[in-house]
Amino acid sequence: MKETPSARKTSKKPAEKDAPAAPKLLSGGNPQIAKGDGDAPVQAYIAAMPGWKSEVGRRLDALIERTVPGVRKAVKWNSPLYGMEGQGWFLGIHCFNRYIKLAFFRGAALDPVPPVTSKDANTRYFHINEGEALDEELVARWVRQASGIPGWVP
Repeated sequence: MKETPSARKTSKKPAEKDAPAAPKLLSGGNPQIAKGDGDAPVQAYIAAMPGWKSEVGRRLDALIERTVPGVRKAVKWNSPLYGMEGQGWFLGIHCFNRYIKLAFFRGAALDPVPPVTSKDANTRYFHINEGEALDEELVARWVRQASGIPGWVP
């Protein structure tokens, strides 16, 4: 039986042609994820984090959700951001070749103050390196405090 022109137009190639490409890693190993609000772009970022960083990203995201029910999430500037509705962003995550950087945008107001300074006097960083034990209690304490104060509004 001969195919009609309309039958040929509706036939599709194998599904892999429609599959999305793997996210590109920018210099320093940070995944390039499209901007977006909500959990889905954050989960896409975490899945694209290279190597050991992806598992740590899942742990951090779960810790943040447990600590701050109803936390607002987005990916902007190739980094997941966490915030409170009407208060701005309190935390950002960014991958580098050798570590994950947690940016507490009002970190100078936290107790204890996260250890790494920033050019911005309000911002403080905490670095997570491969193989180091993550002090989840300390990170949860910072997240809890940070979520209760007005955050960064771009």
